[in-house]
Amino acid sequence: MIIADQSMYEIIENVKEGFKQEDFNGRYSDILSKYDYIVGDWGYGQLRLKGFYEDKNQKATFDTRISTLQDYLYEYCNFGCPYFVLKKIGKAPQLVDSSKEMIEAVEEDIILIEETDTPQLDESNLENDLEQQKNIEQGQF
Repeated sequence: MIIADQSMYEIIENVKEGFKQEDFNGRYSDILSKYDYIVGDWGYGQLRLKGFYEDKNQKATFDTRISTLQDYLYEYCNFGCPYFVLKKIGKAPQLVDSSKEMIEAVEEDIILIEETDTPQLDESNLENDLEQQKNIEQGQF
């Protein structure tokens, strides 16, 4: 599952391992969120993204219908190039509440770590330790 601009997508086609998450994130633009499908193809080391609609979508022109995908691939993409097709499957889940819970859990863990891993300073022995350190430095045992 891929999340981009508050929408969830699934990979329905990934020819020659064309989908690379980092490159997709770098090229993605919010204008693509209006489309039902996103097609990415590689040419000369560059990823190109294009949006398509479901055929029944009233916004679809002939060239932006998903049924014309093969024509697009033959006419505009390098022969045999890696490509992928993502289908929008809905809105991405809101992470606001769960991220708050996660932060609170992390803060609790930090407190626990501090309580268990931080050595406790015994002030009563501090003066004795300092006195012993001075004696060692001065050569007095």
